[in-house]
Amino acid sequence: MTPTRQQKAPQPVLVIGEALVDEFPDGTRVAGGAPFNQARWLAALGVPVRFVTRIGQSDAGAACVMTSARRCGLGTDGIQRDPLRPTGRVLVSLGNTGPSYTIEPGSAWDFIDAADARQQALQQAPAVVVFGSLAMRSPASSEAINAVLGASAALRFVDLNLRETPELQTLAAQALKLADWVKVNDEELDRLLAWFVCDGPLPPEGPVRREALTELAARFSVQRWIVTCGERGWFALNSEGRRDAAGLAPAVPRLVDTVGAGDAFSAVVVAGFAAHWPLARSLKGAAQLAAAVCGLRGALPDDAAFFDHWRCQLGLVSPAARAASGLIG
Repeated sequence: MTPTRQQKAPQPVLVIGEALVDEFPDGTRVAGGAPFNQARWLAALGVPVRFVTRIGQSDAGAACVMTSARRCGLGTDGIQRDPLRPTGRVLVSLGNTGPSYTIEPGSAWDFIDAADARQQALQQAPAVVVFGSLAMRSPASSEAINAVLGASAALRFVDLNLRETPELQTLAAQALKLADWVKVNDEELDRLLAWFVCDGPLPPEGPVRREALTELAARFSVQRWIVTCGERGWFALNSEGRRDAAGLAPAVPRLVDTVGAGDAFSAVVVAGFAAHWPLARSLKGAAQLAAAVCGLRGALPDDAAFFDHWRCQLGLVSPAARAASGLIG
């Protein structure tokens, strides 16, 4: 993925949604939240990004979030402070079928201020707005997301996060109606089909499934669906629900956990759109970074050299900087 000399700098991106602290069974505590993961990856990869969220005023979780943002080069102007509510916490359990999550209610990220969020969008003038579907569980943060989207003509990107919350199906429908591009995993796609198209299971391939995907696409007027399938790779659907791209998953030499792999995938897709890449290039790079993240504990690396390597690997640095780094893409 060597960049050309005519490569354009990525346009700005605004991300809005939850920032929180993931707590692992061994006592490890790391900053997390899908939108925060995506925003940090975008910043670390050199994309101009503004992140809008809300955290506690002075609790330990807030300090963890702010430290992590700065370590990744993510500005904190859009991070609101809540004097009454704590920074969100999520208990992560790691099982044979992947991670599961227990999300605390009533956290600061449930109360993002809409007026401030809208002002951030007006200041940033982004080419892409990434919004977190989980943050739509609360009226306040849902209002803030709608305020940002109403203040911008940017591409609307959502990485659908179907965590168990009340009225989950209703929240998913609201997010899909707002989005231009939707990223889901294959299990989430099957869930959407069951909710909105058919009651029973569908075959994995064939005309019946293709017809169901066409109906789902038409119902929500989504321009682009991007579907990840774990070790089986990924595929993309156009606005008619027809598959027009697909790829294999790169090998993972040493699997540690899959936490944050999907968020890394989304970040590269968004970075590619902001940098005017062909979709195939974005998706191939997204799959490569996601595989690499599966070799980490948690969603982001502790070593800054990991970020440096992937900026070069993905072609998000100039040719001169790439040569000077001595890193091989």
